[in-house]
Amino acid sequence: MRRSIALLSVALFIVACSKGIETDRVPLSAAPSPPSTAQASATGGAPHGDALTGTLLEQIAAAPYVYLRLKTANGDVWAAVNQAPITLGTQVTVYGALLMEKFESKTLNRTFDRIYFGSLEAPGAPAVASAGDGARPNVAGPNGAAPTSVGTPAAVDAKVGHVVKATGADARTIADLWSQKDALAAKTVTIRGVVVKYNPGVMGKNWIHLQDGSGDAAKGTHDITVTSADAAVLGATVTMTGTVRTNKDFGAGYSYALIVEDAKVVTK
Repeated sequence: MRRSIALLSVALFIVACSKGIETDRVPLSAAPSPPSTAQASATGGAPHGDALTGTLLEQIAAAPYVYLRLKTANGDVWAAVNQAPITLGTQVTVYGALLMEKFESKTLNRTFDRIYFGSLEAPGAPAVASAGDGARPNVAGPNGAAPTSVGTPAAVDAKVGHVVKATGADARTIADLWSQKDALAAKTVTIRGVVVKYNPGVMGKNWIHLQDGSGDAAKGTHDITVTSADAAVLGATVTMTGTVRTNKDFGAGYSYALIVEDAKVVTK
Protein backbone atom coordinates (compact mmCIF):
# COMPACT_ATOMS: atom_id res chain seq x y z
CA MET A 1 0.00 0.00 0.00
CA ARG A 2 2.82 2.41 0.94
CA ARG A 3 4.58 1.74 -2.38
CA SER A 4 1.34 2.41 -4.27
CA ILE A 5 0.89 5.72 -2.46
CA ALA A 6 4.50 6.66 -3.19
CA LEU A 7 4.09 5.91 -6.89
CA LEU A 8 0.86 7.91 -6.98
CA SER A 9 2.64 10.86 -5.35
CA VAL A 10 5.39 10.76 -7.95
CA ALA A 11 2.82 10.53 -10.71
CA LEU A 12 1.19 13.69 -9.39
CA PHE A 13 4.57 15.42 -9.41
CA ILE A 14 5.04 14.43 -13.03
CA VAL A 15 1.66 15.85 -13.98
CA ALA A 16 2.65 19.07 -12.26
CA CYS A 17 5.96 19.12 -14.08
CA SER A 18 4.25 18.78 -17.44
CA LYS A 19 2.57 22.09 -16.62
CA GLY A 20 5.88 23.87 -16.29
CA ILE A 21 6.89 23.18 -12.70
CA GLU A 22 10.60 22.51 -12.16
CA THR A 23 11.53 19.15 -10.70
CA ASP A 24 14.37 16.77 -11.36
CA ARG A 25 13.08 13.33 -12.06
CA VAL A 26 11.88 12.05 -15.52
CA PRO A 27 12.70 9.70 -18.73
CA LEU A 28 13.56 10.15 -22.41
CA SER A 29 10.49 9.43 -24.60
CA ALA A 30 7.51 11.41 -25.89
CA ALA A 31 4.01 10.48 -24.81
CA PRO A 32 1.50 12.39 -22.67
CA SER A 33 1.51 9.57 -20.14
CA PRO A 34 3.97 6.87 -19.03
CA PRO A 35 4.23 4.14 -21.67
CA SER A 36 2.85 0.67 -21.26
CA THR A 37 5.24 -2.27 -20.91
CA ALA A 38 4.80 -3.16 -24.59
CA GLN A 39 5.37 0.44 -25.71
CA ALA A 40 8.42 0.78 -23.51
CA SER A 41 9.93 -2.41 -24.87
CA ALA A 42 9.52 -1.13 -28.41
CA THR A 43 11.05 2.29 -27.73
CA GLY A 44 13.79 1.43 -25.25
CA GLY A 45 12.01 3.06 -22.36
CA ALA A 46 10.80 1.71 -19.04
CA PRO A 47 7.14 1.14 -18.18
CA HIS A 48 5.57 3.14 -15.36
CA GLY A 49 7.43 2.36 -12.15
CA ASP A 50 9.81 -0.24 -13.67
CA ALA A 51 13.59 -0.46 -13.53
CA LEU A 52 15.76 0.99 -16.28
CA THR A 53 19.28 -0.38 -16.79
CA GLY A 54 22.10 0.87 -18.99
CA THR A 55 25.76 1.84 -19.20
CA LEU A 56 26.55 5.35 -17.97
CA LEU A 57 27.83 7.45 -20.88
CA GLU A 58 27.43 10.95 -19.44
CA GLN A 59 26.35 12.62 -16.22
CA ILE A 60 25.42 16.19 -15.39
CA ALA A 61 25.34 17.20 -11.72
CA ALA A 62 22.66 19.74 -10.82
CA ALA A 63 22.11 19.50 -7.07
CA PRO A 64 20.15 17.91 -5.61
CA TYR A 65 20.00 15.64 -8.67
CA VAL A 66 22.29 14.14 -11.25
CA TYR A 67 21.21 13.60 -14.84
CA LEU A 68 22.43 10.37 -16.44
CA ARG A 69 22.69 9.45 -20.10
CA LEU A 70 22.45 5.68 -20.28
CA LYS A 71 23.20 3.38 -23.19
CA THR A 72 20.53 0.68 -23.30
CA ALA A 73 19.85 -2.18 -25.71
CA ASN A 74 17.37 0.10 -27.47
CA GLY A 75 19.38 3.31 -27.56
CA ASP A 76 20.40 6.16 -25.29
CA VAL A 77 18.02 7.48 -22.66
CA TRP A 78 18.25 10.16 -19.98
CA ALA A 79 17.40 9.59 -16.34
CA ALA A 80 17.54 11.71 -13.20
CA VAL A 81 18.24 10.44 -9.68
CA ASN A 82 19.41 11.76 -6.33
CA GLN A 83 22.96 13.02 -6.62
CA ALA A 84 25.50 10.28 -5.95
CA PRO A 85 29.04 9.40 -7.05
CA ILE A 86 28.84 7.21 -10.19
CA THR A 87 31.71 6.19 -12.47
CA LEU A 88 31.37 6.58 -16.23
CA GLY A 89 31.21 3.25 -18.04
CA THR A 90 29.54 1.40 -15.17
CA GLN A 91 26.16 -0.27 -15.41
CA VAL A 92 23.44 1.69 -13.66
CA THR A 93 19.91 0.63 -12.71
CA VAL A 94 17.26 3.27 -12.06
CA TYR A 95 14.38 1.84 -10.05
CA GLY A 96 10.79 3.09 -10.17
CA ALA A 97 11.59 4.84 -13.45
CA LEU A 98 8.81 7.26 -14.42
CA LEU A 99 8.74 8.88 -17.82
CA MET A 100 8.35 12.59 -18.43
CA GLU A 101 8.25 14.23 -21.82
CA LYS A 102 9.31 17.72 -22.80
CA PHE A 103 10.69 18.24 -19.32
CA GLU A 104 12.28 21.65 -18.80
CA SER A 105 15.05 21.84 -16.25
CA LYS A 106 15.37 25.43 -15.17
CA THR A 107 18.56 24.56 -13.31
CA LEU A 108 20.25 23.41 -16.51
CA ASN A 109 18.30 25.72 -18.81
CA ARG A 110 17.57 22.69 -20.94
CA THR A 111 14.53 20.77 -22.14
CA PHE A 112 14.70 16.98 -22.28
CA ASP A 113 12.43 15.40 -24.90
CA ARG A 114 12.15 12.33 -22.67
CA ILE A 115 13.66 11.64 -19.28
CA TYR A 116 13.08 9.10 -16.51
CA PHE A 117 12.92 10.02 -12.85
CA GLY A 118 13.69 7.32 -10.32
CA SER A 119 16.03 6.06 -7.63
CA LEU A 120 19.32 4.20 -7.49
CA GLU A 121 18.00 2.26 -4.50
CA ALA A 122 16.03 -0.93 -5.10
CA PRO A 123 12.53 -1.00 -3.55
CA GLY A 124 12.75 -2.24 0.01
CA ALA A 125 16.48 -1.56 0.31
CA PRO A 126 17.72 0.39 3.34
CA ALA A 127 17.92 4.12 2.73
CA VAL A 128 21.39 5.27 1.73
CA ALA A 129 22.43 8.85 2.36
CA SER A 130 23.25 10.95 -0.69
CA ALA A 131 23.49 14.63 -1.48
CA GLY A 132 20.21 16.40 -2.05
CA ASP A 133 17.66 18.86 -0.80
CA GLY A 134 18.12 18.13 2.89
CA ALA A 135 16.01 15.03 3.33
CA ARG A 136 17.63 12.34 5.45
CA PRO A 137 17.14 8.63 6.25
CA ASN A 138 13.79 8.13 7.94
CA VAL A 139 15.20 6.48 11.04
CA ALA A 140 15.85 7.59 14.59
CA GLY A 141 19.14 9.41 15.08
CA PRO A 142 21.77 8.90 17.79
CA ASN A 143 20.42 8.31 21.27
CA GLY A 144 16.84 8.23 20.03
CA ALA A 145 17.16 11.51 18.15
CA ALA A 146 14.26 12.90 16.14
CA PRO A 147 13.73 10.83 12.97
CA THR A 148 15.03 12.52 9.88
CA SER A 149 14.08 12.11 6.23
CA VAL A 150 14.95 10.04 3.19
CA GLY A 151 17.36 11.02 0.46
CA THR A 152 20.31 12.99 1.79
CA PRO A 153 22.70 13.41 4.69
CA ALA A 154 21.76 15.07 7.95
CA ALA A 155 21.87 18.86 7.74
CA VAL A 156 25.28 20.29 8.50
CA ASP A 157 25.56 22.44 11.60
CA ALA A 158 26.26 25.91 10.19
CA LYS A 159 27.27 27.11 13.66
CA VAL A 160 24.63 29.82 13.57
CA GLY A 161 24.69 32.04 16.62
CA HIS A 162 21.58 32.81 18.66
CA VAL A 163 18.87 34.31 16.45
CA VAL A 164 16.19 36.36 18.19
CA LYS A 165 12.91 34.46 18.13
CA ALA A 166 10.08 35.78 15.96
CA THR A 167 7.22 37.55 17.72
CA GLY A 168 3.56 36.56 17.92
CA ALA A 169 1.47 33.75 19.37
CA ASP A 170 2.52 31.31 16.65
CA ALA A 171 6.26 32.09 16.90
CA ARG A 172 8.56 29.13 17.56
CA THR A 173 12.27 28.42 17.61
CA ILE A 174 13.50 25.49 15.55
CA ALA A 175 14.05 23.51 18.74
CA ASP A 176 10.42 24.27 19.67
CA LEU A 177 9.23 22.90 16.34
CA TRP A 178 10.95 19.59 16.92
CA SER A 179 9.93 19.22 20.55
CA GLN A 180 6.31 20.22 19.84
CA LYS A 181 5.97 18.78 16.34
CA ASP A 182 3.06 16.44 17.06
CA ALA A 183 1.04 19.18 18.76
CA LEU A 184 1.88 21.64 15.99
CA ALA A 185 0.94 19.35 13.07
CA ALA A 186 -1.24 21.19 10.51
CA LYS A 187 -0.88 24.45 12.46
CA THR A 188 0.63 27.73 11.32
CA VAL A 189 3.97 28.75 12.79
CA THR A 190 6.35 31.66 12.37
CA ILE A 191 10.07 31.04 12.57
CA ARG A 192 13.10 33.28 12.28
CA GLY A 193 16.45 31.90 11.23
CA VAL A 194 19.44 32.03 8.93
CA VAL A 195 19.20 30.49 5.45
CA VAL A 196 21.94 27.85 5.49
CA LYS A 197 20.90 25.96 2.36
CA TYR A 198 18.73 26.91 -0.61
CA ASN A 199 17.56 24.79 -3.56
CA PRO A 200 15.23 26.69 -5.89
CA GLY A 201 12.73 25.25 -8.33
CA VAL A 202 12.59 21.64 -7.12
CA MET A 203 9.17 20.03 -7.58
CA GLY A 204 7.74 23.49 -8.15
CA LYS A 205 8.98 24.85 -4.84
CA ASN A 206 11.98 26.54 -3.30
CA TRP A 207 13.52 24.40 -0.54
CA ILE A 208 15.01 26.42 2.31
CA HIS A 209 16.93 25.20 5.35
CA LEU A 210 16.83 27.45 8.39
CA GLN A 211 18.90 27.34 11.56
CA ASP A 212 18.57 29.70 14.53
CA GLY A 213 21.15 28.47 16.99
CA SER A 214 18.63 26.37 18.91
CA GLY A 215 18.27 22.60 18.93
CA ASP A 216 20.84 19.83 19.01
CA ALA A 217 22.91 19.12 15.90
CA ALA A 218 23.71 15.62 17.18
CA LYS A 219 20.00 14.84 17.20
CA GLY A 220 19.13 16.71 14.00
CA THR A 221 16.85 19.17 15.80
CA HIS A 222 18.93 22.24 14.88
CA ASP A 223 17.63 22.54 11.30
CA ILE A 224 14.22 22.85 9.67
CA THR A 225 13.30 22.38 6.00
CA VAL A 226 10.84 24.94 4.64
CA THR A 227 9.16 24.98 1.22
CA SER A 228 8.06 28.26 -0.28
CA ALA A 229 7.19 30.03 -3.52
CA ASP A 230 9.24 32.95 -2.21
CA ALA A 231 12.94 33.23 -2.95
CA ALA A 232 15.65 33.30 -0.32
CA VAL A 233 19.32 34.24 -0.13
CA LEU A 234 21.99 32.12 1.49
CA GLY A 235 23.21 33.68 4.72
CA ALA A 236 20.21 35.97 5.09
CA THR A 237 18.20 36.08 8.31
CA VAL A 238 14.51 35.74 7.46
CA THR A 239 11.18 35.37 9.21
CA MET A 240 8.82 32.88 7.58
CA THR A 241 5.26 31.77 8.26
CA GLY A 242 4.00 28.40 7.06
CA THR A 243 2.15 25.20 7.93
CA VAL A 244 3.72 22.40 9.94
CA ARG A 245 3.51 18.92 8.40
CA THR A 246 4.70 15.73 10.04
CA ASN A 247 5.57 12.38 8.48
CA LYS A 248 5.22 13.94 5.05
CA ASP A 249 5.84 11.44 2.25
CA PHE A 250 6.37 12.95 -1.20
CA GLY A 251 6.99 9.54 -2.74
CA ALA A 252 10.08 8.27 -4.58
CA GLY A 253 12.03 8.12 -1.34
CA TYR A 254 11.30 11.63 -0.07
CA SER A 255 9.86 11.48 3.42
CA TYR A 256 10.10 14.11 6.15
CA ALA A 257 9.42 13.62 9.84
CA LEU A 258 8.96 17.40 10.10
CA ILE A 259 8.68 20.10 7.45
CA VAL A 260 7.11 23.56 7.16
CA GLU A 261 5.23 23.95 3.88
CA ASP A 262 3.89 26.79 1.72
CA ALA A 263 5.72 29.36 3.81
CA LYS A 264 5.75 33.06 3.11
CA VAL A 265 8.68 35.34 3.81
CA VAL A 266 7.39 37.85 6.34
CA THR A 267 10.57 39.89 6.75
CA LYS A 268 14.08 39.70 5.30
